Order: sequence, then structure tokens, then C-alpha cells
Amino acid sequence: MLEARHITKQFSGHLALKDVDIEVPAGSVFGLLGPNGAGKTTLIRIINRITAPDKGELFLNGHPLSQDDVLKIGYLPEERGLYKKMKVGEQAVYLAQLKGMNKTDANKRLKEWFEKFDILPWWNRKVEELSKGMQQKIQFIVTVMHRPQLLIFDEPFSGFDPINVNLLKDEILNLRDQGATVIFSTHNMASVEELCDHIALIDHAEKILDGKVADIKEAFKENVWEVVYMSSVTPIEKVIPRDFSVIRSIAVNGHTQTRIALPKGASPNQLLKWVIAEFEVTGFTEVLPTMNDIFISQVNRKKNRHE
Repeated sequence: MLEARHITKQFSGHLALKDVDIEVPAGSVFGLLGPNGAGKTTLIRIINRITAPDKGELFLNGHPLSQDDVLKIGYLPEERGLYKKMKVGEQAVYLAQLKGMNKTDANKRLKEWFEKFDILPWWNRKVEELSKGMQQKIQFIVTVMHRPQLLIFDEPFSGFDPINVNLLKDEILNLRDQGATVIFSTHNMASVEELCDHIALIDHAEKILDGKVADIKEAFKENVWEVVYMSSVTPIEKVIPRDFSVIRSIAVNGHTQTRIALPKGASPNQLLKWVIAEFEVTGFTEVLPTMNDIFISQVNRKKNRHE
């Protein structure tokens, strides 16, 4: 769907992006991750043709990205902004017309979205009368209502309460299922776990990791297993060999949950055999790293290389 090749951008001596490649598959949710100042927003602005790269090329559906392609993109920036004195519905229709919709279609589709987001009673109120969360709902609607092929959300959940965060997550997944391709930039790693099919991690202007979320988690796993068993006076360390390291052990409602790191080459079947011989086991699962764990480890690794 979208491909960025060797994107480089510099501002007044500051290198914002250095030879960055990303490939966003069609019909996917793609997470663009990185610490503050990593270069994510610069890349998003380049994709939206707000600024141009110093080097590199962008392709949409196999052809070089052009100004005409901007109408195929819906962009919700982190810096929100609506005209405070305009009425909500009037402004939404105006913004929809800027995206190429006629007034009749815009009115019809907007009112459908306003009903879905439970804000239709505010259609004739001024924007300044709305809460921050309600204003953000309107901006989300205006971003998606012209049914763009590519949607780009920069920190879309900022300022929302948990109920509205879930509402937006559901709508993002619905849009993907209807054929849209979604890029979103966020610091919320839990959202990445829930929504993203693919990610790219950018730090200090460079891409340091990318791929399918499932493949990345598989690649970074460390042969750690969690065993749950009925609590006992016998410590588990007495049952397993010394090179099987207990990471943590927590007692919960008469059960003990213990995470154990296996040495290289060891089989989880061996661990389970020793534990079953001594305890009544009620659960046994592999512990995969979270995206937050991977994010922190890779950013710290790059930081240590720079020092």
C-alpha cells in the first residue's frame, strides 16, 4: 500500500530521519513507534506532503506519491485544532467539502457518524462549548468520513477516557476490516498489542526494528515459562535444578504463580515433569515479551551504543 524508501530529512543541522525504509501492507494496522523526538511525526508529515524529504521516495499503491494522492489520505495530527466560534455541524461539513465531498453526502454521512459517537445533539452548538474529548471525536469523524484508502493517526487516544479509547479502537479495527490501511503513532504499547499487525520502531532518526508484531515477539522471547500450582510449604527452588532461574513468584488465592527462565537447550517438558512430581499444577504457559518490554530494550540498546 505505502512504501517509503531511503527517507532522509534534516532541519537546521538536526537530522530528523536517516535513510528510513518502511513498507505498510494494504489492509493492515501499522504502528509507528519511537521515543519523543525520534522522527515519527516528521515521517508522517512527509507522507502527507506537508514537508518534503531531502532524499528518498514514497510510493502509494506502486506509484510515486503525488499531490493528488493527498485526497486518498485521512490525517489526524497530534496537535488538534477546530475553529472555536463555528458551529459543530457547519464546520464538519465545510471540512468534508475540502476533502472532495458534496454538501448533501457530507451532511448524510456526518450525521450517521455523529449518531454513532452520540454527539448529534451538539450539531448546532459552537465548538468552544464542547469538551476536549467531544472535539476530538469530531476531528476523528472528519478524518475518516470521506473513506480514504490510507488513515494516519498521530497519538489518537490522547485525552480520551477509557470508554472512548475503546470506542476509537473498535472503529479503527472496523475501518481496517472495511479495507482501509491504518498508520498510527503512539506511546501506548497496550494499544499496539491490541491493534497492530505490523510495527516499525524509530529512534534517533533511524529505523531500528520492524516486522509483524507476532514475529517480533517470537524473535525476542527468552524461554521463560509461568507455572501455576497449588501453594505449598515446599519452595519450588528445591524441586528444579539450579540453572533453572526463578524470576518471580506470587501467591494468589491459594495458588502460586512462578516465572522460570530455562537455560539454553532446556525443554519446558523437563520443567513440567519436575514440578508435577511435587505440586498440583493448574496452569503452564510460555511468557512472551510485551511490546513495551521490546520497545524499552531496543531503545536502551541503541542508546548504549551511542554512549
